[in-house]
Amino acid sequence: MNAMTDLNCNYIAGAWVAGDTVIENRNPSDLSDLVGRYAQATAAQLDAALKAAREAQVIWAGYGPERRHNALMAIGTEMMARSSELGELLSREEGKPHAEGKGEVYRAGQFFTYYAAECLRQIGDTADSVRAGVEIDVRREPVGVVAVISPWNFPTATASWKIAPALAYGNAVIWKPANATPASAVALTEIIARQDIPAGLFNLVMGAGSDIGQKLIESPELDAISFTGSVPVGRGIAAAAVQNFSKIQMEMGSKNALAVMDDADIDLAVGLALGGAFGGSGQKCTASSRLVVHAAVHDEFVEKLVAGAKSLKVGHALEDGTQIGPVVSQAQLDANLAYIELGASEGATLACGGEQLSFATEGYYIAPAVFTGTTNTMRINREEMFAPIACVIKVDSYAEALEVVNDTEFGLTSGIVTRSIARATHFRRNARTGCVMVNLPTAGTDYHVPFGGRGNSSYGPREQGSYAAEFYTTVKTAYIAAGTPEELA
Repeated sequence: MNAMTDLNCNYIAGAWVAGDTVIENRNPSDLSDLVGRYAQATAAQLDAALKAAREAQVIWAGYGPERRHNALMAIGTEMMARSSELGELLSREEGKPHAEGKGEVYRAGQFFTYYAAECLRQIGDTADSVRAGVEIDVRREPVGVVAVISPWNFPTATASWKIAPALAYGNAVIWKPANATPASAVALTEIIARQDIPAGLFNLVMGAGSDIGQKLIESPELDAISFTGSVPVGRGIAAAAVQNFSKIQMEMGSKNALAVMDDADIDLAVGLALGGAFGGSGQKCTASSRLVVHAAVHDEFVEKLVAGAKSLKVGHALEDGTQIGPVVSQAQLDANLAYIELGASEGATLACGGEQLSFATEGYYIAPAVFTGTTNTMRINREEMFAPIACVIKVDSYAEALEVVNDTEFGLTSGIVTRSIARATHFRRNARTGCVMVNLPTAGTDYHVPFGGRGNSSYGPREQGSYAAEFYTTVKTAYIAAGTPEELA
């Protein structure tokens, strides 16, 4: 636990340390609820973390795979066992319903247990050289010191699917979480800090992205940067990283589409759209913000979608029955309301929702919104809103639906609802997204397979599964003289 009872500190070189400044973290469901006070790291502390990480990484890489396995397994097991408790904390500071918060923490624990097993599956390749008497050994080694920069919308899961493989493959970590959700970061750090790892291997540096985050990405002491966030911030990270030739992996914006065909099961399609568009208050990079619907089923789909959206219970994240919690901040709420005004000004019809809501506790509440009569050229269909706002686009054919799905600068996820095997097969082969869903919501992916997108959604190697090794390791090819017959005699 932190050495200070009234202040949550940074974790630097194996010790909890305060900073020069402090921020307050408040519950978006109830602004009178102070979650805690969180120290902001200084530049000197960042330098100390980087130095300690460099030294500890060498020690950690020298540990046997079973020792690394045991540490990661312990982290994951504790997270899963405490998922209700830690999920409540996550929901309290981020705003997603408790069931979603609990599920996120449990899934994050699974990332650690999966990569614990990966510690024991790091097997290289051998080959004979084209030269007689020479053998070749190919293996992966740690990339070194990795900066993990994680977002607020999945404060535990996204961080975990970066931290777990980084540690599994022998690296040290400097973690800069989003300042909107520091409580979850401290809770995860406390679990990691209790493990059998070298002091300095894992460091938590909290602070603003424009301050400590900028100093971090500009550091020549980094070997790699894994980032999840917006496209503009991603461009800045890429520009800074190239100065030091730091390896980069970035997951950024999205504008995901769910195509509903004329042969679709409409009730299934509506359920997928509601969950995909409004889960997590729409604050997901995989959210279904564009609903591309065939004209033959458009009216029925819209009628049921609007009824479903109106029936969703918005409320305090920790109250029983809440299906949609508040958005994370006043700035996010203001941006959402601005998009509602923008959609109306562009000629879209607001079929339901979009208004700010008031409850017994003051919070950042908004009713889930559905726009109809939209076109794919409208800004509400071009820009990532990160809001509980779904836009319906009517199309006349499968071919037009596919064209609309692909008409975006992004390319993270897409989905189709159809009974046709031929359409489903054609869609998954021709949708220009990194993840394709058939009769499933666009939101929701597995931890043991690669995750990532195309276009402005992603840059660099894929995350998750065994594909994570491509980013968190570097390949070494060794040539060994096998010896001559005379030497063996």
